[in-house]
Amino acid sequence: MTITYEWRGDVDNSALNKLHAEGFDHPVGHTDWRARLQRHSLGWVCAWEGDRLVGFVNVAWDGGVHAFVLDTVVAQRNRSNGVGAALVKAAAEGSRAAGCEWLHVDFEEHLRSFYFDACGFGETTAGLIAL
Repeated sequence: MTITYEWRGDVDNSALNKLHAEGFDHPVGHTDWRARLQRHSLGWVCAWEGDRLVGFVNVAWDGGVHAFVLDTVVAQRNRSNGVGAALVKAAAEGSRAAGCEWLHVDFEEHLRSFYFDACGFGETTAGLIAL
């Protein structure tokens, strides 16, 4: 089946909570994704296989020229076939169209080749404080 990608698509909280739990290995939560995204995000991309949500990425921003990739997740059965890279590409296109000049991401080491090789990010120096 064909996968379609939708910038700022309609978000079903239940479907996204299930996908997020599968992707990040935690119990299914009850996050109100619609409210969170509307309040804090420049945009987001939903990947659909028919009517099934199979991928998602959130794009937060600073209100100016910097956007930030968060929560990139792909359903287990759809991994390793380009869905994640297509999500990030659509996120970059949406961010560029909104006037952003930079798209940032941070990630765990095991995702290095995905973000650098599959998505085209360049390496930078960054810092982090655990709160």
